[in-house]
Amino acid sequence: MTVEKTQPVKVWLNGEKTETVAYNIRDLLDSLDLPVAALLVEHNGLALRRDEWQKHLLSEGDRVEIVRIVAGG
Repeated sequence: MTVEKTQPVKVWLNGEKTETVAYNIRDLLDSLDLPVAALLVEHNGLALRRDEWQKHLLSEGDRVEIVRIVAGG
């Protein structure tokens, strides 16, 4: 279930200031259309498991790092 804030917040996404209305990490990832099965996410310095994404709410000034896992040789 996606919940949106009425007012956008400014967060740091991979080192760049970004504005979002996403409510939590999961909503942010959904809004970016990223393949969630291949992602590692860190929220304010804490590495998150996939089952934690929905529990971590976004606030002004939060830092989110997203790394996409790519396999191959």
